[in-house]
Amino acid sequence: MFSLRLQGGIPLSEQLEARIAELIIGGEMAENEKLPAVREVAKALTINPNTVQKTYRQLEQRAYIFASRKGQLCG
Repeated sequence: MFSLRLQGGIPLSEQLEARIAELIIGGEMAENEKLPAVREVAKALTINPNTVQKTYRQLEQRAYIFASRKGQLCG
């Protein structure tokens, strides 16, 4: 999935945002591919779901991802 450095001074939301953007730009995520659920990512990374939600919102504002009609976020 994704990996983050818990130490290092860079906020987790920024690290996660950068990693997802890399995957999208690098073509590792297919166009319209559904992103993992917020809770799934939070559990896998042992971080707060609000951090993941914040990251998804930032990516949507920067037009890396969009929300589908069903509420799913897609890259």
